[in-house]
Amino acid sequence: MRRRLHALTAALLALPLVFAAAPSAHAADPTTLTNGFYADPDSSAKRWAAANPGDGRAGAINASIANTPTARWFGSWSGAIGTAAGAYAGAADRVDKLPILVAYNIYNRDYCGGHSAGGAASPSAYRSWIAQFAGGIANRPAVVILEPDSLGDYGCMNQAQIDEREGMLTGALAEFSRQAPNTWVYMDAGNPRWADAATMARRLHEAGLRQAHGFSLNVSNYIPTAENTSYGNAVNRELSSRYGYTKPFIVDTSRNGNGSNGQWCNPSGRRIGTPTQLGGGAEMLLWIKVPGESDGNCGVGGGSSAGQFLPEVAYKMIYGY
Repeated sequence: MRRRLHALTAALLALPLVFAAAPSAHAADPTTLTNGFYADPDSSAKRWAAANPGDGRAGAINASIANTPTARWFGSWSGAIGTAAGAYAGAADRVDKLPILVAYNIYNRDYCGGHSAGGAASPSAYRSWIAQFAGGIANRPAVVILEPDSLGDYGCMNQAQIDEREGMLTGALAEFSRQAPNTWVYMDAGNPRWADAATMARRLHEAGLRQAHGFSLNVSNYIPTAENTSYGNAVNRELSSRYGYTKPFIVDTSRNGNGSNGQWCNPSGRRIGTPTQLGGGAEMLLWIKVPGESDGNCGVGGGSSAGQFLPEVAYKMIYGY
């Protein structure tokens, strides 16, 4: 793999200079070990466009969504997870690109929200699954988003369930530190409208944020980048004042081009946002959710299941209507 140096000046300037950033759990910077981000050749948008070349929407979806570097999500549907994660990271490595992977299989996943309920059968099953996930990536460069919604989805959970979840996340971070030295792992921190900055800083810290490279914001949501950046800086202020360290953060911009109308589940009138890139007020702006994939049986995705690709929704997101 080629070694490229990329300055992350914009990301550093996004944080006040008084912050003392905690060292990353990983010495290597995967953005300097690769030459740009990996566009998933088998994304739901790419598959739909390839299967429907005569559809009048296919050209726009292929040009504006399918070829943009976007995360691939891994869960129970992925089969042997070590093999699946290894194959994806390996395919990216062979073309010198940086893959974005989402680990989405925690026990009692989406316990309170329900639209994406599922996950591993038990905490021990999850520990085995995430260990194989990290082992599959091994020493290849990668970015991993760890369990979206897991620290925001506390509303209906008791303290024992919260402690159990935080233990699973801490254990996951330990596996990546041990097995995947060239992976940056971002713990998911929800979004600015879910939990206040002090609450989220505490949850992140208690779940082991010191071991992670950073935290992620706005995954599968629609909130503007500027609002997320402000929130990320507020979380870092809380981390700094309470625990003496800060962390880089990333923002999912895949569907926030028109901002939010207050709805999170397949709202109408949304638009794709800034494509995956370094900087942009955060360490990175990433497309984590594929535009056009349903949030569940709700909104303009009525009758669909979470993750199902809806071409009409994707097409309208390109133009913002």
